[in-house]
Amino acid sequence: MGKKYTDADWANAKKRCRLNQADIQMAKELGMTPKSLTKNIPAKNELWKAPVKEWVRDLYEEKFGTLIGNKQNHKKKKSKPYPIDPDDLPF
Repeated sequence: MGKKYTDADWANAKKRCRLNQADIQMAKELGMTPKSLTKNIPAKNELWKAPVKEWVRDLYEEKFGTLIGNKQNHKKKKSKPYPIDPDDLPF
């Protein structure tokens, strides 16, 4: 059987990943662990990677079709793409 995570583990992941309780509930329903959430925090050189909050919401919405705690139409904030100079492209 897998490791049982305590409330303290989830609280630490909630704080480090800047999640709210609905995001934690969605992550639990997706079968994620606190460790998997904290391992997916994007580093400064991973500008292509979405924040954990958006990542969990996208996965949940893709699997279940709706979000938990969505009282109003939630408009996703799109992360700004990394600016690429066309002259820097190798092709």
